Amino acid sequence: MRSIVKIAAAAALLTLAASCSPKVAITAHRGYWNCEEAGYAENSIKSLELAQKNHFWGSEFDVHITSDLVLVVHHDATIKGKSIHTHDYADFKDYRLKNGEKLPTLDEYLTQGEKGGTVLVFELKKQIDKAHEDYMVDKSIEALKAHGLFDPKKVIFISFSRNICERIAALCPGFTNQYLEKDLTPDEVIAKGINGIDYHQSAFVEHPEWVGQAHKNKMSVNVWTVNKKEDIQKMIDLGVDCITTNEPLLVRELLGGKEKK
Repeated sequence: MRSIVKIAAAAALLTLAASCSPKVAITAHRGYWNCEEAGYAENSIKSLELAQKNHFWGSEFDVHITSDLVLVVHHDATIKGKSIHTHDYADFKDYRLKNGEKLPTLDEYLTQGEKGGTVLVFELKKQIDKAHEDYMVDKSIEALKAHGLFDPKKVIFISFSRNICERIAALCPGFTNQYLEKDLTPDEVIAKGINGIDYHQSAFVEHPEWVGQAHKNKMSVNVWTVNKKEDIQKMIDLGVDCITTNEPLLVRELLGGKEKK
């Protein structure tokens, strides 16, 4: 009986979403899609530039901190077996991304970000302790201000760390600030002062009602990482606000005129 009720509730949500026909934003995952064979690399300055030229609504990137407290843009916590947080930035000076670029600092990445054309979707990665996370948040805000990007229309924040999200909520009122870990319901997230959720599609398959709950709380709803045609269409029909994807051109095609700019 419960499953029947759950299916009926999901169907009602899909009907409502379809009738509203909201526009959906596209965020290029890690700066751009999986096209390294064409000479691009994730989290590279070149990939950000390409996302800007294609005018995707958002371009996501990841930030870590080195042992000498330099903020760098890189997805993984390690580089060639070296933990980023246990090595100085100088230890990575010879490291090259797959397109030949050197490991970018946050400052270098934001220099490209200043050129506009896409919202910077700023993922602050979990760190070894609260002190490092707090420092990373503070230095990120400082860097955004230095580049003229501390603007809720130019940047949004996302993180798997509840501590980071709560600090952003305290220091950046008015900014979209999305929690990535699906261990909390939308009601529990908003109770902590965090105004958005950015969950993997599996969370919304299991809990389609969360989209409606979030919207009742006036929260933004993002979904990551959705790359298959049928999955993309399901999330569009469910009424999410943004899709983070390795296939932004496919999402653009499926959205037709419903893409948020």
